[in-house]
Amino acid sequence: MKNTSALRQLGVTQQKLLRTLIASAQGMTVEELCSALGVTHNAVRQHLTALLAQGFVVRGQSAPSGGRPRACFVITAQGRELFPRNYALIAAGMIEHLYAHAGTHAVQDMLAQMGATLGKDAAARIATAADRDEATRLLAEQLDALGYEARVVPADGHTEVEAWNCVFHALARQHPDVCRFDLAFMSAATGRPVQRTSCMLHGQPACRFRLDPDYRAPT
Repeated sequence: MKNTSALRQLGVTQQKLLRTLIASAQGMTVEELCSALGVTHNAVRQHLTALLAQGFVVRGQSAPSGGRPRACFVITAQGRELFPRNYALIAAGMIEHLYAHAGTHAVQDMLAQMGATLGKDAAARIATAADRDEATRLLAEQLDALGYEARVVPADGHTEVEAWNCVFHALARQHPDVCRFDLAFMSAATGRPVQRTSCMLHGQPACRFRLDPDYRAPT
């Protein structure tokens, strides 16, 4: 499950419970959650059990109560990631500011450098590939981990990476230069030029990328 869709797949009460916990840095007890949500102890405990099992909530430090300490529950980093963040709006504002104050070439260079830097982190994994097809598969895995919903597809006797959830699609529609990040990332990750053979910006249902035909596995 991925962020927004994962959050929506939770029940309404579980979503409210997580929203309540995200506003409480110290965590909350079952009693406090009952009061905040207006549900019974049993209901809160059932929802907490489900959220604990999924890794969205953990037990925190017990809260003093004047008697036996009461268990406290805290939202995890994984639980926080369920909540969508409007990165695209912020990124668009930053890109537009750079265009206005630094110019087109500076923006293009920055995007290429960012892609190349992140691509180097993935290069060690792809360097283990025995051939071009395996490198393509490993590249697809790296892109999928970044949220691109990438997979390997056959294409005229070779394989390509198909990505149908470009993480920059909305931003790239306004600023096509953003695509330089993708190509720089993939080229750095594979150590070879990467060709884009299909693009969502041009009306295709997905973006596709092909490794250099002269790709050779490292010796």
